[in-house]
Amino acid sequence: MVITSLEEKKPNKSKIIARNFDLFYGDFQALKDINVTMPQNSITAIIGPSGCGKSTFLRSINRMNELIPSVKTSGEILMDGEDIYTQDVVELRKTVGMVFQRPNPFPKSIFDNVAYGPRAHGLKNKNILEELVEKSLTDAALWDEVKDDLHKSGLALSGGQQQRLCIARALAVEPQVILMDEPASALDPIATLKIEELIQNLKKEYTIVIVTHNMQQAARASDYTMVFNMYPDRSGYIVEYGETSQIFTNPREKTTEDYISGRFG
Repeated sequence: MVITSLEEKKPNKSKIIARNFDLFYGDFQALKDINVTMPQNSITAIIGPSGCGKSTFLRSINRMNELIPSVKTSGEILMDGEDIYTQDVVELRKTVGMVFQRPNPFPKSIFDNVAYGPRAHGLKNKNILEELVEKSLTDAALWDEVKDDLHKSGLALSGGQQQRLCIARALAVEPQVILMDEPASALDPIATLKIEELIQNLKKEYTIVIVTHNMQQAARASDYTMVFNMYPDRSGYIVEYGETSQIFTNPREKTTEDYISGRFG
């Protein structure tokens, strides 16, 4: 039996729980019987071969898959005990921030990039907005680099800075969970390490779930690792889930060992 809950081993409160979660694109089942519990204030890496449902599951946590008309789901994903599929989706996406594979700053100033979300949610007080922008950029480890150039275009920043700007933009709406889909895959090694250090600091305040193809990154940057694979019908499932040190040094499943060692995937 695959153990996909860490509640007994760790005192951390559970933040995200998936129970018997299935997802379909039309007649194709992309995710099958996903059961997992992720603790609060932790970093969970999702690894596995291409096409096995990693990003699909990640995007299920903020219901982004619903932008595709043919998507259907069954089962449930709970956040703090409440089924996210019964919540208002706008409110949910304030709670669950998203950072994508490639930096995607808006063609606006650095300040306006970070202020965009709070303004969209009705924040108009200039002083509070300025404080929130500074805090978000500080938390994203970018403030000291841009504090004198806040009116410069976000597009003028380096790739690594742009990604940290996108993280600051996600933080500005004060989420509880941050989802990251290959956040460092388009960055050079130095920028990648900065992102990994940033993620470690952010877990003090946030629960982070990150999809990565980089085994070294998963081993370095996460507390827990979730290993996905796919059945012969190409539906994705969880092979195993555990503390990252256990997954990489003493996996319970041969599929995990084969994937980590590069025998497939």
